Amino acid sequence: MAIKIDMLRCFTMVATHGSLSEAADALGRTPSAVSMMLKQFEDHVGSALFETARKSRLTPIGKLILTEARREVAHFENTVSVIEGLARSELGFLRLAVTPSVATTMLPPVILKFAQKHPNVQIDLRDMDSATIARELDRERADIGIGSFSVVEGMRRTELFSDAFGLVCRKDHPLAENWDQLTWRTLGDQTIIANGLCKQITDPDFAPILARSRLMVPNTASLLGLVRQGVGVTVLPRLAVANLLDEFAFLPLADATARRTVHLMSRPNNLLMPAAREFLKLMTEMKRDGSLAPYL
Repeated sequence: MAIKIDMLRCFTMVATHGSLSEAADALGRTPSAVSMMLKQFEDHVGSALFETARKSRLTPIGKLILTEARREVAHFENTVSVIEGLARSELGFLRLAVTPSVATTMLPPVILKFAQKHPNVQIDLRDMDSATIARELDRERADIGIGSFSVVEGMRRTELFSDAFGLVCRKDHPLAENWDQLTWRTLGDQTIIANGLCKQITDPDFAPILARSRLMVPNTASLLGLVRQGVGVTVLPRLAVANLLDEFAFLPLADATARRTVHLMSRPNNLLMPAAREFLKLMTEMKRDGSLAPYL
């Protein structure tokens, strides 16, 4: 008969209490059941573990086995605790890959709520462009991605929101004075700083503007740093500057029709860790009650 964890648990409890009846009470079993389990353990070991029938004193080998038994019981109980914690999303990890505008604007309140509810979940958050996010999901290096995605076989894709593109400049820029009359054609000789999102704009009048740009800056923080310095203006979706409107002006263009659609993408629920499923559930709830992106 193989040694079972119940044998070790019974033995350690009897050794701790020095009494079959007290050990039985602690284990929620009858004294006879504990005695039988202990007898099976001693038969397997091939030696008595207690000096007397009263179980108050351990034999020399009993003392040695008790040390190992306690270590194994503690390890088993810790393993069970971790497994149950994972199932309840109390433990584990969550890997998020999101676009910079989502990471800085939309996601912080979501993560705050999630962390309050699941304080022991380790969160790995990385910001990157949508193409890289899709690759990370495909390679299973991210659990959930938020960006602009096409349909991918084997992935679950849900639309979160859509925001319009507009011109972004300093608030003291001359273009901000009559922005309601602003069109692509009125941009004239403005220095346009291109970025990775510009390729999503299909308005015909934007193509020549993009073609003459001599600055391409993929990183949003670097891009806005140049705009802040007065190097030029850029074109971004509204979310990218939603929490920076005290410093930058976001100018919708009268003839601009381009919008960016942001999706939530992951593998099917049954393939996700519990923490990822809980995060998707929270995102869905916040989208439904309007708290996900209230500034759009």
